[in-house]
Amino acid sequence: MRLGRSQSSDASRTRVVVVTADAEFDRSVRATFGASSAIDVAAVSGRLAEHGDKLDVANATVVVVDLDAGNDAEMQALARLTARVQAWPPIVAVTQSFDENVARILLQMRIADFLVKPVAAIDLVRACARVSQNQNGAAASTEAQIFTFLPAVGGAGVTTLALQTAMAMLNSGGARGKAATCLLDLNFQNGTAADYLDLEPRLNLAEIEPRPDRLDRQLLEVMLSYHASGLAVIAAPNRPAEMRSFDPDVVTRLLDLVSANFDYVVFDMPRTWFSWTDSVLLGSNKLFVVSETTVPSLRHAKQLVVAIKERLGEGPNPQVIVNRFEHRMFSSGLRRSDLVQTLGDAFVAAIPNDYALVREAIDRGVPLDEVKPGNKITAALKKLLLDDAAKKPQSESRGFSLAKKLKLSAAS
Repeated sequence: MRLGRSQSSDASRTRVVVVTADAEFDRSVRATFGASSAIDVAAVSGRLAEHGDKLDVANATVVVVDLDAGNDAEMQALARLTARVQAWPPIVAVTQSFDENVARILLQMRIADFLVKPVAAIDLVRACARVSQNQNGAAASTEAQIFTFLPAVGGAGVTTLALQTAMAMLNSGGARGKAATCLLDLNFQNGTAADYLDLEPRLNLAEIEPRPDRLDRQLLEVMLSYHASGLAVIAAPNRPAEMRSFDPDVVTRLLDLVSANFDYVVFDMPRTWFSWTDSVLLGSNKLFVVSETTVPSLRHAKQLVVAIKERLGEGPNPQVIVNRFEHRMFSSGLRRSDLVQTLGDAFVAAIPNDYALVREAIDRGVPLDEVKPGNKITAALKKLLLDDAAKKPQSESRGFSLAKKLKLSAAS
């Protein structure tokens, strides 16, 4: 398998830089990559803590780092290396063990992929090929922008807001036409996104779970349902009596694949926190906590914002959208000033209430704009999403790809 082309002056060759203190792994790497005359292997013997700060990654296609994830000096050296190389070249970490804490650290460092020993030669080649191709593709095109909607309470209207956001981004291409956009319903037990658009849900994670390596572009097409507008939707059939959590490796592979093939991805999250939830939130460019206009819901939203910040550290900043807000003169209900006072800086928008419109759109299986063009709900969301994007410098208008954020799996 040919690796992705490096950013060197000699575009016909691939340069793989490897750091390892494991003599057996060193021999395996040299034998594997050395078999191709088109690949240059620069193997550095020793620990990353010793060589990382002076490691020569110029013109490298990919860097493979064999490290002890339990060694603080090793992890600090990896953090310095990732900060130095930025987006290029991609780094593949090889560890002797794996746990949730190691996964979170690697995600925050934006490691492109990682493998757990023992590592088969073909798995290492495939991992290097994939991340280098992903990086080359990301450099040549804009990266996926990820919007995540997380409910503070049940029935807050998350699916409606996620769906309308996906429609807004789909139609944000202007004269360039529609932007490739995917709505992903991550409520695998009783999601409603497909029902809201009258589509057949086609995702079957139980079938994929035994063989996650099957996930590729061809299989992705089988799992996609397309609305007449052009919006792609991934959703699983309802299984209300089957409460189960899927292997996080399968879920993150799916998210990685989706993000690599669309300009915009919108996640409709369940309220339950699963083993893969951290990864999804860390991979988000925009993270919205959705609350109802009630005191208990606002309290839950505020608590959830605090919990996310404590749990994810330097991850995305959670912002609260208060849904179904009604502003009435001389009313005893909650006012906008009450929302600001309760939520503080986390409050970002209040979406107007129009239950009759939402109900009709759901019953007909169409977006809100098809029922009532220019309605106040869609207008409020567009103002939030598009105005915020316009305020950002061009260099910050796209988030880094989910391939770098969510890769928790071994190479396929």
